[in-house]
Amino acid sequence: MTPSRASTRTTAWTAFGGDLHLDLTGRRAAGAGVRAALEDALREAVQDGRLAPGTRLPSSRALGEDLGIARNTVVEAYGQLTAEGWLTSRQGSGTTVAERTTPRPARRAAGQPRGRRTGRFDLMPGRPDVSLFPRSAWLSAARRALATAPHEAFDYGGPLGRIELRQALTDYLARVRGVRTDPDHLLVCAGFSQGLGLLCSALRGARARSLAVEGYGLPPQREIVRAAGLTPAPLPLDGSGARTDLLHGRRDAAVLLTPAHQYPTGVALAAERRAAAVTWAREHDAYVIEDDYDGEFRYDRQPLGAMQALDPERVVYAGTAAKSLAPGLRLAWLALPDALVEPVARLKQLADTMSPVLDQLTLAELITSGTYDRHVRRSRLHYRRRRDRLVAALAERAPHVRVTGIAAGLHAVLQLPPGAPPEAELLARAEAAGLVLSGLTWHLAEPGLAPDAPPALVVGYATPPDRTFPAALDALCELLRER
Repeated sequence: MTPSRASTRTTAWTAFGGDLHLDLTGRRAAGAGVRAALEDALREAVQDGRLAPGTRLPSSRALGEDLGIARNTVVEAYGQLTAEGWLTSRQGSGTTVAERTTPRPARRAAGQPRGRRTGRFDLMPGRPDVSLFPRSAWLSAARRALATAPHEAFDYGGPLGRIELRQALTDYLARVRGVRTDPDHLLVCAGFSQGLGLLCSALRGARARSLAVEGYGLPPQREIVRAAGLTPAPLPLDGSGARTDLLHGRRDAAVLLTPAHQYPTGVALAAERRAAAVTWAREHDAYVIEDDYDGEFRYDRQPLGAMQALDPERVVYAGTAAKSLAPGLRLAWLALPDALVEPVARLKQLADTMSPVLDQLTLAELITSGTYDRHVRRSRLHYRRRRDRLVAALAERAPHVRVTGIAAGLHAVLQLPPGAPPEAELLARAEAAGLVLSGLTWHLAEPGLAPDAPPALVVGYATPPDRTFPAALDALCELLRER
């Protein structure tokens, strides 16, 4: 039986493996002939990169039938473009896009955020060493999770997240951080940024107007607060952490704190300040949002238990895998008070229905098998060695610099003596030396909040690869050398 024209075209396009989105209508309306319109459309597709070098084009018959034009017209257009060097044609191999040496405009590296600075040595704070990501262990855990997961796990699920991960987190957080919660009060979200946005939106829906924040923090987090319709209201900081005693009498809906390791100054929130924040939340029907962003990494002191244990109905605990595993996983979790579970879950469902299932199942397997604990211990040792090398290098080669905030975390604050160059000048010198780092002033919630603060740099020591870390330390010490 002779195949129909429709089945012949289907076979040809299947062999090609893609569609050509060529619009001849506009060119025909402008007066171009059919062949000229086709040639122009193909040239444009090659020039703008839609047809990359080596791409195999459909047969003349298939393209003619798809566009509703004569096959001979396509053959003639292919021939003309081959003669011009846009296409190549070989007997038995069909027609392909030719290799070209015409330079293309420079393009941003895939995945590189707009505005992110680059240099030879990345010492920006808040970033882990992603080369430590346990690829083999993650792959093994994913295989085990896939083998044992019920079929319904891959259907649409609830916004709180997979029960396997919520149960694993309940046990892990109780054991490691002293968090008091259960699976019905845990919500898995796409990073702390999403979690903070959901919380702020839920509070705004309850007619909240402002949210207290620490005097130093991450500007993007304050932007999330503003985007949700709340006003960030800064709290001053001192050597005991945020001045939570100043909350009394204020009408903020919540306060965002980093009590275990203030970001970026590195101080721990004093016990009386913790108690003051919880008392304020109880008396004002408000909440404390505890951002425990690097709770696993403690070096010179006993781990501080989560503030959430003081009052699970007034403190939202927020944890993340961004520092312990990798930011690219976009896995974080909120331990919610009972009154916030329904509104936050509803907003999560509206945002993206639920977080990716396979990653949740894999992390649950990693935790329950004990592999996650072993990975964290190895990472803690790695980061502590990095920190010790940084401190030793500065003590030897830049002893006038005071290093603070190093009992935990992945960064240090380098406080410069009176008379040191302004932060802006130091950052300009750092950029010229290929160093990417941050000034303490950038983290201020309000200009002028700390007018007498000496210049200081916030330096992350986790990111540079082992092979370049010594050179990064050399460049940093040279930058800070007394002149």
